[in-house]
Amino acid sequence: MRPFTLNYAFAQGLPNAVTPYHFDPARQLNVLPDGRPAVSDPELLLAVGTTTSTAGSATHFDD
Repeated sequence: MRPFTLNYAFAQGLPNAVTPYHFDPARQLNVLPDGRPAVSDPELLLAVGTTTSTAGSATHFDD
């Protein structure tokens, strides 16, 4: 018998998400496909909340 709570305790997997920006190691920030810094797009910031970089410190924000 499987305990009821185990139905919710295990991760179901992360949904595939496509970010409209990528990290530019030369500039050390996230950039949009057109080359602008990702933080310069207010609609993107409203949609994702932040553009935290995966490079270096986990607390580094591109602002």
